[in-house]
Parts: sequence; structure tokens; C-alpha cells
Amino acid sequence: MLEIAEFIAPTPTPLWKLARQAGIDLAVGGLPFDSLLPGEGLCDLAPLTRMKAVYEEGGFKLAVIEARPPLNKAKRGLPGRDEEIATVCTLLENMGKLGIPVWCYEWMTDFNWVRTNMATPSRGGSVVTSFDLNDVPADLTKEPPIDEEALWTNLEYFLRKVLPVAEKAGVKLSMHPDDPPLSPIRGVGRIMRSVANYQRLLDLVDSPMNTITMCQGNFTLMTDDLPAVIRKFGRKISFVHFRDVRGVPEKFHETWHDAGQTDMLACMKAYRDIGFDGVLRPDHVPTVEGDSNANAGYSSFGRLYAIGYIRGLRQAVYAS
Repeated sequence: MLEIAEFIAPTPTPLWKLARQAGIDLAVGGLPFDSLLPGEGLCDLAPLTRMKAVYEEGGFKLAVIEARPPLNKAKRGLPGRDEEIATVCTLLENMGKLGIPVWCYEWMTDFNWVRTNMATPSRGGSVVTSFDLNDVPADLTKEPPIDEEALWTNLEYFLRKVLPVAEKAGVKLSMHPDDPPLSPIRGVGRIMRSVANYQRLLDLVDSPMNTITMCQGNFTLMTDDLPAVIRKFGRKISFVHFRDVRGVPEKFHETWHDAGQTDMLACMKAYRDIGFDGVLRPDHVPTVEGDSNANAGYSSFGRLYAIGYIRGLRQAVYAS
């Protein structure tokens, strides 16, 4: 049966206690950016070991690392990419030593997820994030354009270097979609943006460690039948972001988990049917009364609603 986790930053915050009170004991974690000692690298064993111990002291088992060391040179095929790739290999080796089985990464060049409004009105005065292609700033990146085939070439180079290390370490690489799944954006190609392209990813390098993060908010903008896509990829799904949106890739807004365009109950049944036994976490929640929108999409109180909603869906589906 799938397990419910929450994204918990490596430095303890009040969310740590709220998540434990909501019954969460699995953490999707970051990297020790703020706790390195002199001479240590971000992905070295010692800082990762300390970070894992901090999670455990807080009552959490670290199940997924969802943070990346710098990778833009690798994505663009620039000089210095081999050094970036070597750092990823170090991370994978050390995750294996520490028993952390999944690394969530992405192949978005220059910029990560893009939103054009971080406080779009939603239910009852809550706010959500939204995207409108017409409002994307012209200065989103200062880098030159890059086309999709160049990104595919650089991704294959990366995977052929890191997947043998991942296989030996027993750590799954779990590719997150482009957010939004749209290409190009300000001249920058985006390749993880369609169901067909995800199949191309799996075919690019055949490995049991070459897997998918099923971020539902992105995949539902790629298909009108998300449960069927979940069944299509089956055991290749190693990690799930459970969230929803309304709209199309060019213009959409995030929603409450019970108010989007996706049949969330049907998705939960699909995860049951494929035998998914990995980690699922809520993602991109509304900011509600009494909470801060400083980290839009990740406010604390909205997460509690999402955890309860997901727990109820799981109980109903697996009981039947």
C-alpha cells in the first residue's frame, strides 16, 4: 500500500510538529545547504548522515530526497558538466549507504517551476498560484535559447553516467515533469512535458532505476485520462505528488485537492491497481486564513487539509 509523506525541510520548523500530529512519519527531504562544515561538500556522506539523524530525532524516516545540487551546466551541455555529474554520483552513492531509496530530480533548464501570480483568489478567501503564458516576464532567463533535441542529448549523456551508479547504490532516479508542461518558454526548450516524452525518457536508457515522479498537477495538463496514464506507467512510477489544477498548459491555476479537474478517487484506485507501494505526498496547497503566503504553495495549514483528504481517499480505496 502506498505511504503518505510530507515535504519537510531539513531545519526543524513548527510544520514538523504539525505533520507528526497529522500522523505523518515519512519525510520527503532536502539537502543540507545550511549545515555544511568547512571542507564539506553538499552531497558528502557526513552532512547527509547528520541531516538524516535530525529527521529521525524529529520522528521522521527520510524516504525521498527532493533537492538537487547545481545541474544547469549538465542540462545545457556546458564545460563543467562532468563535475556536476560527479557530485550527483556522490549523492547517489551516499543515499545508498544511508538507505534513502529515491532521488527526485528534474530537467528544467535555467528556471524551475514558473508561476505568474502567487496569490490568485480561491475558495473562501484562500489564495493559490497560477500561470498565464501571456504574463511570463521577458527577463525570465539571461541564457541563450536552447532547443529540445539539445536537452535530450544532454539528458542521455547524464543518464548514461549516473544510472550505473544508481543501480549499484539501489537508488531510483525519479524524473519530475516540467512545470508548466509547455515548450518553449522564453526560448528555453522543455522536454518533460508529455506522456510520449516520458515514454521516450524510459526508452532512452533501459534501467530499473530510470523512473517517474507522477506529479499529478502537471500530468493532468498532459492528458484527459490521468488514471489511464498511471496504469500505463505502472511500476515505473516511484514517487507521487498528489495535487490538482484547472486549465490548460498555457493558462491554469492550482486548486484545493477536492476542487480540481482530476478524478482524485480514480487516481487513488489506479495506484492501488498497479501495486504502487512508494511514497505519495501532497503538493502545492492553498494558503488559508491565519497562515503565511511567503512560501506560496507550501503553507502549513493547507497541508493539513490535504493530508486528511488523501488519508480519507486511501482508506476508502484500500478498504474496498
